[in-house]
Amino acid sequence: MPSLLNTGRPPVFCPACSHERIVNALDKAFSKMGLSGDRIVIVTDIGCSGLFDTFYHTHAFHGLHGRALTYAAGLKLTRPDLNVIVTMGDGGLGIGGAHILAACRRNLDLTLLVLNNFNFGMTGGQFSVTTPLEAQVGSAFLNQLERPIDVCQVASSAGAAYTTRCSTYQKNLSEEIEAAIRFEGFSVVDIWGICPGRYTKRNKLTPKIIEDMLDKLPAKKGPVIENLRMEYGRHFRELVADLKPVPPPVRIETKFKPPGPERKEIIILGNAGQRIITAGELLCIAGLTAGLRVTQINEYDITVLRGPSISEIILSPEEIGFTGIDRPNVIVALSQEGVDRRKHLFNQVDDNAIIIQTRGVNIPNCSGKIYQIDFKKQKIKEPDRALAAISILAKLNQAIHLDMLKSALTLRFKDKTLASALDLVASINILS
Repeated sequence: MPSLLNTGRPPVFCPACSHERIVNALDKAFSKMGLSGDRIVIVTDIGCSGLFDTFYHTHAFHGLHGRALTYAAGLKLTRPDLNVIVTMGDGGLGIGGAHILAACRRNLDLTLLVLNNFNFGMTGGQFSVTTPLEAQVGSAFLNQLERPIDVCQVASSAGAAYTTRCSTYQKNLSEEIEAAIRFEGFSVVDIWGICPGRYTKRNKLTPKIIEDMLDKLPAKKGPVIENLRMEYGRHFRELVADLKPVPPPVRIETKFKPPGPERKEIIILGNAGQRIITAGELLCIAGLTAGLRVTQINEYDITVLRGPSISEIILSPEEIGFTGIDRPNVIVALSQEGVDRRKHLFNQVDDNAIIIQTRGVNIPNCSGKIYQIDFKKQKIKEPDRALAAISILAKLNQAIHLDMLKSALTLRFKDKTLASALDLVASINILS
């Protein structure tokens, strides 16, 4: 295959920069593999290595510093037929450390070329995660405080199935890159080189010194036996093939007329365990059965077994632009925690508002029609009180009516759960 180098955008690295040798070695690997540009994507981030996507006639994606592997993963999952090559410097490697670890665990068929020149060359020669402790760099003594990482050791420990450590200057560099690309799974090639613009102005580093440094380290040459496994994308597709297709969403037909033409804003104030969110969802489904537009916003603590739980619902015959509620038409006060969380709203309601108050829950003085319900006397358990409250709304013909609610329950529940819910709706007494 002919070269894929973009002669209109030749490399612009500093004289004697090792990156240019990698540009040519990668092109040679493409050629030996017989790959055309439309079968390759080069993904880069920021830094000198981030220029690679401009040097070839291939697909390309240029993203944020350290994030190249995230884009590459999406590309490979979407287009498994493409050869996805990621170039990243040691700077990007450190910034995107979590993404490196995820890629090693996942084992997607990506090839990561780490252009390792031991510093942030483009931005001033600051220390990176691979800078030796004894090096003199543009960030004073900071590199002396941190232990540099061994790229291949970290990658193999995280689950990478293929790691290679090599020098930019070895004669078989293109073969090393080619072998990594041919490997089915996540492959990491840690390529050591020289940054003449920054690093070697203060530190002696030559191809021979790099060779000697590599000789002192355990060899990393290809497949990591203990990590060999099926490539992520192929494994994923095999597992998905055995799954039943996801059924299409339930289509909710318009069957009823709503109780009135006005937009209704409803807030349910409760606490964890009262199924507040489910009640809000039922209101929305009921609204849809009458052809209304609906929105639901929920709030609850991260401690899901305690604390307030609030659902804000809008039912409207018109498009809903702003989904916030400042002046609700209906407030359902089921717990003190929820009420305390939205105390200010009680001052906003007008005389036409409906307030359903659980006996024993204190609410601020406010306008509107208050229905105080003794759920305990009616033997309504805590988890059923939100449904009981919206049943009262339906019986009052406010925002929804009974036919709308029963239709929503039929769409949302089945069998014993549905029967139990319908019995509850029938039994609830407004005048308790």
